[in-house]
Amino acid sequence: MSDANVARLEHVNLTVPDAKATAAMLCRLFGWHVRWEGPALGNGHTVHVGNQVSYLAVFTPPAEPNAASFDRMRTGHLNHVGVVVDDLDATEARVKAEGHEPYSHDDYEPGRRFYFKDENGIEFEVVSYGR
Repeated sequence: MSDANVARLEHVNLTVPDAKATAAMLCRLFGWHVRWEGPALGNGHTVHVGNQVSYLAVFTPPAEPNAASFDRMRTGHLNHVGVVVDDLDATEARVKAEGHEPYSHDDYEPGRRFYFKDENGIEFEVVSYGR
């Protein structure tokens, strides 16, 4: 398959209790911006946050969503969202400043990483390939 035919991931859509608050937190952590915001499925609200190439769509339904269950063994479960950053240490400092606890640090070939869960129970893997 030539590069012209290789698919790329455009977005992932996540349900959260407060799309605007989650989008703002993601902007602060990762330097992203709001690409679009507006009405969504069933009178809900969605915010697209990311960069020019890819984004997370954070969706809030009109009624309080059910709490997330974190079960890696359940089919269809989203295990984590991976985000590549240039400066892992600076990003970790911002994660801590937001009140999240980084864990599972690892230095492996070809990069370094850590994980954290946000206030919605969504796990993020933050990785840097710059040594």
